[in-house]
Amino acid sequence: MSDDAVTDPALMSAEALLAHYARGQLSPVEALQAVIERVARHNPAVNAFAVMNPGALQAAGESAGRWRAGRPLGLLDGVPCTVKDIMDLAGFPTRRGSRTTSPDPVPDDAPAVLGLKAAGAVILGKTTTTEFGWKTPGDCPLHGITRNPFDLSCTPGGSSSGAAAAAAAGFGPLHVGTDAGGSIRIPAAWCGAVGLKPTFGRVPQWPIGAFGAVAVAGPITRTVRDAALMLSALARFDARDPYSLPDDPRDWRDGIEGGVAGLRISVLRRPGFEAPVDAEGIAAVEHAAAVLADAGAAIEDEDPGLPDAAAAFGRVWGVALAALVEGLPPAKRSLLDAGMEEVAAEQAGLSAPAMLQIEALRLEAAHRMALFHRRFDLVLCPTVPGLPMLADAPTMEPSQALMTHWAPWTALFNLTRQPAITVPLGLGAAGLPRSVQLAAPLYRDDLALRAARVLERAVPFPAARLG
Repeated sequence: MSDDAVTDPALMSAEALLAHYARGQLSPVEALQAVIERVARHNPAVNAFAVMNPGALQAAGESAGRWRAGRPLGLLDGVPCTVKDIMDLAGFPTRRGSRTTSPDPVPDDAPAVLGLKAAGAVILGKTTTTEFGWKTPGDCPLHGITRNPFDLSCTPGGSSSGAAAAAAAGFGPLHVGTDAGGSIRIPAAWCGAVGLKPTFGRVPQWPIGAFGAVAVAGPITRTVRDAALMLSALARFDARDPYSLPDDPRDWRDGIEGGVAGLRISVLRRPGFEAPVDAEGIAAVEHAAAVLADAGAAIEDEDPGLPDAAAAFGRVWGVALAALVEGLPPAKRSLLDAGMEEVAAEQAGLSAPAMLQIEALRLEAAHRMALFHRRFDLVLCPTVPGLPMLADAPTMEPSQALMTHWAPWTALFNLTRQPAITVPLGLGAAGLPRSVQLAAPLYRDDLALRAARVLERAVPFPAARLG
């Protein structure tokens, strides 16, 4: 649906809201009130929020004053936004979905939050996450089960479960997630949203969590252009993060309508192992390939010769969880999601040579993809292996589920640290979103955004129909 056809401010894109503010047709206070009313109606069923921000209305009022004076603060002035409860928001606790964490408020904002505030965004609240971001099913011991707005019996995915559910439910246009193995892209795919995992280091993070060597922060939105707009606020150097890329202030929407004519795109069939995907996932990739070919791209099938990404990421994930569990006082471990302890026990005691072998596999995957991208501008593949699992289903055999039901198509790009984006591509037979994923070379986030925009324009996506 085009922005021109949307009359509810809660369902407008960030770009549409900003255009209305500039013309004096809508105020940030009115937009925030529309979002809050929608949250009040639908969040009891969806459960997307860990906590709401009582200062949001004051921030919206201050933004309205700036717009009346013709002096907006930045690119996002007055736009409602949420922050995943794995990031620090000054004055609020960072609970990470866990009963083991402190309920005390933190004093400082995370780098991404600073970027949002500097751009004038209005922080609506903090969204739910799986415990410490460890898994894909969207539940946690502290806040319970988050549900998919397209089908409340299904999970939205995780670990950025609340962010993706909030995007799909119309709880404002902009949502920050984090992604260590697919935690932005998987829930975005299952919720029919756009999820961008930027180049590693593009969006600084602090504190750096257990998955710091592969994790990134990035946008979950309802449009590709909003994802690019949000990245413009998030992607600023922060000295606290030793991985932070040098400052490159830009509007990532510049060039986004450039299309894909003349680009070479390879369809990735095997991310280093036999990754599962259902018939609808394959059909979505073939549909996307046809759309991109019609737009002038050269589509080819070629294998980059990757090492076993499943083996490499499984160890990276497991060792991080083992370190996290080992770092907790024994008395608190009984409060954890039981699956975390199961995985930690499997990975405990890994030797130093084995750890070095894992890092060598990660570097080999990155090397192979870097060489592959000398010939191909983009890679096209599925985002998820199939439909979301039931929200109420218990998490069973997580070590096996990781590369069968959760992250077989997303984890590779965390190992290689390159940008990847998921974009919805219509609804499947069950009325649930279908999606595809596009990955670009390191530092070429712009190419991923351009190609995603081509798909978005060709296949407009419907909003979730909440009662």
